[in-house]
Amino acid sequence: MFEHSNKPTLIKFWASWCPLCLSELEQTQALATDPELARVNLWTLASPGVLSEMPLADFQRWYSSLDYPDLPLQLDPKGEWVRHFGVQVYPTWVLLSSDGKLLRQVRGSLNKEQILTLLDNTQAPLVQTGRTFYQPDNKEQASAINSRKIYFAGGCFWGVEAYFKRLSGVLDAVSGYANGRMDNPTYQDVTQRQSGHSETVEITYNPQQISLNQLLQHFFRIIDPTTLNRQGNDRGSQYRSGIYSNSPDERQQVAVALQHLQKKYERPIVVENLPLEHFYPAEEYHQDYLLKNPEGYCHVDLSLASQPLPDEQPAYSKPDETTLRQKLTPLQYQVTQEQGTERPYSHEYDRLFTPGIYVDIVSGEPLFSSSDKYDAGCGWPSFTRPLAGELVTEHSDTSYNMRRVEVRSRHAGSHLGHVFPDGPAEEGGLRYCINGASLEFIPLEQMQERGYADWLKHVQ
Repeated sequence: MFEHSNKPTLIKFWASWCPLCLSELEQTQALATDPELARVNLWTLASPGVLSEMPLADFQRWYSSLDYPDLPLQLDPKGEWVRHFGVQVYPTWVLLSSDGKLLRQVRGSLNKEQILTLLDNTQAPLVQTGRTFYQPDNKEQASAINSRKIYFAGGCFWGVEAYFKRLSGVLDAVSGYANGRMDNPTYQDVTQRQSGHSETVEITYNPQQISLNQLLQHFFRIIDPTTLNRQGNDRGSQYRSGIYSNSPDERQQVAVALQHLQKKYERPIVVENLPLEHFYPAEEYHQDYLLKNPEGYCHVDLSLASQPLPDEQPAYSKPDETTLRQKLTPLQYQVTQEQGTERPYSHEYDRLFTPGIYVDIVSGEPLFSSSDKYDAGCGWPSFTRPLAGELVTEHSDTSYNMRRVEVRSRHAGSHLGHVFPDGPAEEGGLRYCINGASLEFIPLEQMQERGYADWLKHVQ
């Protein structure tokens, strides 16, 4: 998407609904044409249809009415770059090396002096005060988020930070050191000089999107709460488990959650529940460590972040035969229960590219995202991948003297279609050719109210 050269690339992610972004458009255009910044490729990136941005056609029409001819803009309507870098707030800046590796990610504004500082030293500390995060409202405007903070210590902070940055509603996650015996500790102080700090991640979140209790449940799923001063392969007091908060009410809520957690274990829970005494951000090379070093050490199963919490997972099941006959149309029944196939080019979903997800018409289980849908020209809705690999099952199909791979839904066993190895190579090479009659489309704006909020990150 971006030009390759022997220079680094600086990308500003922004949105039309973000008041801070709009107020900075003229400044950003000036930065792009500033001779002193000629040693970096500066781009801006917007993602129509993603993170509440307007659809592509509307965005293009809106942007063409503005007067920023020298603003270098790229569009990412599939949200691939947003998802790759875990962008949850605007503006966000990403600095890449000349060979495309992440050097630095900054949430908030950057001015010329700060950019020059980063180009001279990607690890340089930046002073950012009074950051305000915004969210769009129903009037195509934006309002400031009344964000909150909680602090989790769960072993090596690289994995904890990466996990929480994947959750919708988490605005930022910063690795650092908490509750030790000295001010402004270094990594060497913590790991070698027994400063008493724990490796901790500061979580900034939007309580309207994700609750403290949900954050606690996510935290509990990635730690062993019964091991003292140890998580994964890491040993030492700096790797102790703890939850540090700023108010007695929060500590009471944590205490209740820990009491419930104890019922699941025979051994005692050793997770600290303490007031936050202090928190110091860790050195820059620790921030976004696993984005910068994709093969780096991580004791956390990051794939869990895309899975709903156990208590929140709906029970997807196949209704009895009588209910099925009443619920499904004759075509839907023939396709899902009798392995039928609808006529090509006959279903409206073949031509539908509105943001949202596709669920099993039988059970309601999420299956595919509009972000992975493309026009294969075959006459059936086509996707490059399911929402998650475990949501569909594959079966050998030798009917009609052919060898094919049938695709079924996981829980209801509904026949969906087939998967073929002739999809877009850049997307993995697979084409999930699916009967529209086996699916129900849930528009993006209805996902939360219909119980699919956990899958929003796969569309936005």
